[in-house]
Amino acid sequence: MCGIVGVLSKEKEAAPLLVEGLKRLEYRGYDSAGVATLVNSKLERRRAEGKLANLSEKLKGEPLGGTLGIGHTRWATHGGATERNAHPHVTSDVAVVHNGIIENYQELKEELQKSQFRFESDTDTEVIAHLVTYYLRQGKKPQEAVDAALERMKGAFAVALIFTGEKDLMIGARFGTPLAVGYGNGEMFMASDSYALAPLTDKICFLEDGDRVELCRAGATIRDMHGKKVQREIRVTAQSGALMGKGKYRHFMEKEINEQPAVIGDTLNTYINPATGAITMPEDILSLADAPKITISACGTAYYAGFVAKYWLEQIARIPTEVDIASEFRYREAPMPKGGAAIFISQSGETLDTLEALRYCRRQGQKCVSILNTIESTIERESHHVLRTLAGPEIGVASTKAFTTQLTTLACLAIALARKRGVIDAERERQLTDALREVPSRVASLLEHDNKIREMAKQISEARDVLYLGRGTSYPIALEGALKLKEISYIHAEGYASGEMKHGPIALIDEDVPVIVVAPFDSLFEKTASNAQEVIARGGKVLLISDKKGIDKLKDKSAWTIEIPEVDPFVAPILYTIPVQLLAYHAAVIKGTDVDQPRNLAKSVTVE
Repeated sequence: MCGIVGVLSKEKEAAPLLVEGLKRLEYRGYDSAGVATLVNSKLERRRAEGKLANLSEKLKGEPLGGTLGIGHTRWATHGGATERNAHPHVTSDVAVVHNGIIENYQELKEELQKSQFRFESDTDTEVIAHLVTYYLRQGKKPQEAVDAALERMKGAFAVALIFTGEKDLMIGARFGTPLAVGYGNGEMFMASDSYALAPLTDKICFLEDGDRVELCRAGATIRDMHGKKVQREIRVTAQSGALMGKGKYRHFMEKEINEQPAVIGDTLNTYINPATGAITMPEDILSLADAPKITISACGTAYYAGFVAKYWLEQIARIPTEVDIASEFRYREAPMPKGGAAIFISQSGETLDTLEALRYCRRQGQKCVSILNTIESTIERESHHVLRTLAGPEIGVASTKAFTTQLTTLACLAIALARKRGVIDAERERQLTDALREVPSRVASLLEHDNKIREMAKQISEARDVLYLGRGTSYPIALEGALKLKEISYIHAEGYASGEMKHGPIALIDEDVPVIVVAPFDSLFEKTASNAQEVIARGGKVLLISDKKGIDKLKDKSAWTIEIPEVDPFVAPILYTIPVQLLAYHAAVIKGTDVDQPRNLAKSVTVE
């Protein structure tokens, strides 16, 4: 979601460094941006609606000096995506940038208005600026004023503040959303994401929940939520300082779709011994085999990866498994079994709902394993164990390669646990891992037929509504296909279990509603084919995604077909993901939407 960058430079002007850091946070999604610096002891600010290019253009015409400053990319929550709502928010005494939500902002705003404070925006963030100013005018020092304001604020948030007349001070605080501190040589930095700090320093510490930090150029003073001075580990980060480019591709999403053969292969090579076909995982991870139940929790696309894993863990490893949407999970207060385990899936490692689900499971005594792509995240630090996907930085908001590497990792985990439990033998393990090792080449061959999918997407892009159907492990892929189409093309789409069509959704079928059927030729194909026939009989147009055997069964009745290489049904969900990604991508390009940064969406959702 929103991004924070702070700079206390030794000599360089802060504004260009802030913009550079914010560029590295564009992938999180945003709709406005701004910076504020201290110039001759006074606060100055530049803001712009829309992309960072608009802010950069404004800075060319109205440059900002100063070596101390804060910057922000905003994804609108309270108040529309306008310049007046963009951060930083300032008073004559303080400038603030903020990620998250102040839940009691309305109450605080009404109180401050009674004290003659005037509000210029519709945001909850402006309350912070006025509340800190209120305490400053009571004679409190900046640190004291911020502490007093934080004690009044409820919600999950991270903030960074600078002050009029304070040439060597920046204050930050973290309550539920991430914040990192970067250490330089006579200069200091702050950001909501270590990736933003990579061009500036490789020495970083991550604040823990409730921490407050005071930065000066000589270093940092960190206090915990009780006001006690604490030390947080300073580590050398592995993040790259290089900005990611699109290369020959038009969009990051297109590039990331085409990177999938390589990153799936990299992920497989992490877990599969090529000589023996055995899965190699730490013993601590394999201890999940003894769990009476596994609970999987995630959001959005990662949830669908967990949904596929439920089938794998139950069918192959024979472990009872539940999968929950993280934003709902902890509210039902599920009883957790003694010795149980929980798996959390997140590309960013900062998804707040997933993090809170993890914390609930830890309180319930569950062993917590997370599957993550981004290094040095909050979920990583709070998990007992981590399994890595090797997707590399994913810049496009709509997840593609992160999803398929999550599936790849979960497939390896299911095999490893099955082998540990003794429910499959070495020969069956080898069969399954051989099937997995074929996936990168099969994906590469599918990508070579991109032009055919592009032609189909022209007709899909004209639809107002689209349905996706699937059974078994194809059902979560149908859900993911519908989500992708919604996310980036803004076409209304829904995914259904094929057998549920006759229980209501079939009423939607007519000649204007394309139905995309995800149907590998497996033990469930005939049942799915029967559901497709029901659609065709009612005038619906079917796009069948299947292998040659499946297509031969329905090719005369399907309006369009996408042929998938024949593979073991175990790995079909990974392979069948590719065409639904490409369909969504090309439909969005045809419609002219912002593919990499769709409206209203963010890459990392760090608020509830």
